[in-house]
Amino acid sequence: MLVISNAAQLVGSAIPRGRAVIGPATRLLPIISNGALVSRDGRIDWVGPTADLPPLPPDAEVIDATGQVVLPGFVDSHTHLIFAGSRADEFEQRLQGLTYQQIAERGGGINATVSRVRAASKDELKALARPRLRRLLQHGVTTVEVKSGYGLTVADEIKCLEAIAELNAEGPLELVPTFLGAHAVPPEYRGDRDGYLRLLIDDMLPEVARCRLAEFCDVFCETGVFSVEESRRILVRARDLGFRLKLHADELTPLGGAELAARLGATSADHLLCVTDAGIDALARSGTVATLLPGTAFFLGMPYAPARRLIERGVPVALASDCNPGTCPTENLPLVGVMACTQMKMLPAEAVNALTLNAAAALGRSDRVGSLEPGKQADLVICDVPDYRHLFYHFGINHVRRVIKRGRVVHTA
Repeated sequence: MLVISNAAQLVGSAIPRGRAVIGPATRLLPIISNGALVSRDGRIDWVGPTADLPPLPPDAEVIDATGQVVLPGFVDSHTHLIFAGSRADEFEQRLQGLTYQQIAERGGGINATVSRVRAASKDELKALARPRLRRLLQHGVTTVEVKSGYGLTVADEIKCLEAIAELNAEGPLELVPTFLGAHAVPPEYRGDRDGYLRLLIDDMLPEVARCRLAEFCDVFCETGVFSVEESRRILVRARDLGFRLKLHADELTPLGGAELAARLGATSADHLLCVTDAGIDALARSGTVATLLPGTAFFLGMPYAPARRLIERGVPVALASDCNPGTCPTENLPLVGVMACTQMKMLPAEAVNALTLNAAAALGRSDRVGSLEPGKQADLVICDVPDYRHLFYHFGINHVRRVIKRGRVVHTA
């Protein structure tokens, strides 16, 4: 048994389990002052005021959270953590005026990382990923989605997905694997797009399904990458094989990715910097989670996704880091919340919901993580702030003091 007591604020949940929070409700956070929580066998057993704590056994581990805020463990629902090498040269090129597309045309971008991942062993990829996972944990993340997508051959995609599975088994973070073989067309297929599509649909997807190495399938649906029709073909095949669906949608151009995600019942549509009103309406009707990645817009110097319009139209909104070597090399998820507040005008309560319950919904896990409710996993973070708003108000430092996963303290600052 683990007991948290005397929290200045304990942020619970008023949303029925298994649902995302939308619209005006995203501004609401059920806060228990001088709150307490009891977990037993890795699950939350009781939540309420410290004064009402039930009798505790003498061997219970008690953490006094006086003057601190207790929140659900953060969920990072979009990352590309399995990579090798750096793209610092591209960072400098963008500062000199080159665009993302121009850098890719010169051999940079995703395919620059692909060559390095292909040259790395599985053990090397795991060794490179462990510090990234540790930094996520230190910033309060307890569940993280990790994509493949830098291999782009059957063997190299399997290598990356096996690395994800083995890192998940190591713990303490819970990793959710996503297959992203449709991240780019690799150099050897530059003159044979149809050949690579056949490889994806006929070979890669069935082999990943057979090995049970991924829960989701994602596609980079974008001008110059995969068209809406190509993305549809890949995702329909993935759905038929039992994958849940995600989509990189409307990031650089308003291509219609949001509408496609909604039509196919995707769990989430991600990026959405260029989403249209029609795309927003489609997402609202479908219930697909809009996962916004303001760190990428910040790093690329691009306009931000229209968070206010999405929330006001009733789309469930999540926030994620998009941690990757080219366009958002950060593991600081609370800093992403700062960007959401200052650049997309989300309120602090909306940002908390987007980093917890709605991010869990973007991974199909809002029934078990993302809020502090009896019966859910005891995944929580204790922050050394007097009020949850200070997470985003006092920015640029790490306020996390303890991280708890399944009722066990896994990080102490």
